[in-house]
Amino acid sequence: MRRLPIYFLIDVSESMVGDQIQQVEEGMATIIKTLKTDPNAIETVWVSIIIFAGQAKTLVPLQELINFYPPKFPIGSGTSLSKGLGHLMYELRKNTVKTTQEVKGDWKPIVFLFTDGVPTDNTKNAISEWKLDWAKTANLVAISFGSETDTEQLSELTENVLHFKNTDTNAYKQFFKWVTDSIKTSSESVENNSTGFELADLDDNTLSKIDLSKNRNANIVDDNFVVLSAKCQNSNRPYLMKYKRHISLTNTGDIAKEYRLVGAFQVDNTYFELSDETGASQKINTEELLGAPTCPCCGNQFAFAACQCGKLHCIGNEEVSTCPWCGNEGTYGFGEGGGFDVNRTQG
Repeated sequence: MRRLPIYFLIDVSESMVGDQIQQVEEGMATIIKTLKTDPNAIETVWVSIIIFAGQAKTLVPLQELINFYPPKFPIGSGTSLSKGLGHLMYELRKNTVKTTQEVKGDWKPIVFLFTDGVPTDNTKNAISEWKLDWAKTANLVAISFGSETDTEQLSELTENVLHFKNTDTNAYKQFFKWVTDSIKTSSESVENNSTGFELADLDDNTLSKIDLSKNRNANIVDDNFVVLSAKCQNSNRPYLMKYKRHISLTNTGDIAKEYRLVGAFQVDNTYFELSDETGASQKINTEELLGAPTCPCCGNQFAFAACQCGKLHCIGNEEVSTCPWCGNEGTYGFGEGGGFDVNRTQG
């Protein structure tokens, strides 16, 4: 039986932390559960998940649908689309069965790319390689989670650039139903010896074609969010503090940009494996950040203490605190006379 390979290339950068990545996990589980009840999909569909942040890796190797179990998604620092594409092309070269005189090869692979921000690296070479080697031999659908994605670079990869208006839980359900329906119609298409690439109808209230005339250039840092990396003093576990950009008008009518707290989220040590340690160091002043969380790991009242080493960690009621990054011991107080600069991640 000829295979229909389905690849999910998923952005797991820090801006996806929290509700977004949880919804993706639940959505992937729903996709697989539904497809396993479809006879055409069971016969033809093979699935793989590739994730990318500052680094890229195969989270689930290409395998038969019946053997596929949805994974937990880690988080990393940065949005290296070039490394994501490079790893995808490596997997395609390794796994694709080509047609010969003796064997009927795979149907054209279908790639669903999910991203919510802007690349933090130079994607020129990776995009050129994709256009040269894979644009005609694989079908790629790029989905922007929210309205702040750099669609200019996505449009160089594919004409199928879509905007998912991820406003609430129901929107996520509708979106993943569309993905499921698109895979089902594609599997039916190959069974009928047709194209093997049949996207389901779009619901403009949830998912729509992006107006590519409104493109903009990417920045080295995703400016839609500010994410700060920290460690728990008690458990030594890393966590992320996420702030979302908010634009408002001052009393004088000037535009003010600030970032409001979304929340603090535990991550595990795979965060460092998926992070780009060579990325440019960026800072933000604490006066631009509204809100300070408690520690999501141990519950310490203050998750936002800055050590002299430049790293952030939590503190509680202890007289002497120990930085989990450098081991420095000291006491902390509240700053006066304005904010201070802290290191931000690439987002």
